[in-house]
Amino acid sequence: MEALIRQLKEHIDEENIIANADMAEHTTFKCGGKADLLVIPQSYDELKHTLLTVADSGRDYYILGNGSNILVKDGGYRGIIIKTMYALQGIYVDYEEAQMFVQSGVLLSTAARTAAQNMLSGMEFAAGIPGSVGGAAYMNAGAYDGEMKNIITNVRLISRDGRHEYTYTVDEMQYGYRRSVLYNSGDIVVSIMLQLKQDDPHEVFARMEELAARRSDKQPLEFPSAGSFFKRPEGHFAGKLIEEAGLRGLTVGGAQVSEKHCGFVINKGGATASDIIMLMHLVQASVKEQFGVDLEPEVRIIGEDPEGQQ
Repeated sequence: MEALIRQLKEHIDEENIIANADMAEHTTFKCGGKADLLVIPQSYDELKHTLLTVADSGRDYYILGNGSNILVKDGGYRGIIIKTMYALQGIYVDYEEAQMFVQSGVLLSTAARTAAQNMLSGMEFAAGIPGSVGGAAYMNAGAYDGEMKNIITNVRLISRDGRHEYTYTVDEMQYGYRRSVLYNSGDIVVSIMLQLKQDDPHEVFARMEELAARRSDKQPLEFPSAGSFFKRPEGHFAGKLIEEAGLRGLTVGGAQVSEKHCGFVINKGGATASDIIMLMHLVQASVKEQFGVDLEPEVRIIGEDPEGQQ
């Protein structure tokens, strides 16, 4: 690892190469174990250098955006986590064409506000989704009948090893429900091009405020979470199944099925990743037993269990 760190330092400031990094500080669940190494590139060139160097090292590595859809097990991650969001923060708006170029590290909330400020509509649904543009493009994030695939025209990518850069059209992204072709390739979103519509900014902001109010009323935004914990099973709603299974408020340690919205698992205070995972298993087992439905987590879980825990 020391040789790898020396190579990284040739292009990246030492303060952005963190050994034994506490991932609770870099994820919205605010819990979880430590990564052997966390690298936080500050520019695209630094990101490319990091990818090339880490890939050549042969060590396991994981690409992290805003940390809003991930849980690191309490045993930690035995590899390198590369946090990309600070390297990719550009936005360019073409009002005449109603298009917006957005780099992947930009928060969805920032991109939605920028669109509204430039009299463009189409991103209102995304304003309250936690996370970055890159993560949203990767998984086809959506809310309130809107999805990223409806506004993306193309996606600029770089391969996981940093050696290839290319562009996919929205069709080539093979978007489905919370899924894209990138789940198989593991390649990284650098930027996206959005096709929006010219609109009255007052009306756009009004729609954003309406959706924000609905979100605040129905979702436990006051607690750390990863948003909706489970994918929507075909023909059902995860939160409704969990509620009908009598699991509202079910608690394991500091983790709880939200009393406000059963589709959310929240860190009520002092939760460990193991608490959240155990609660997940209890919910999955109960819903399967009562309704015969398999709930699949939307949250990505990485790392190792603590010693002595299976």
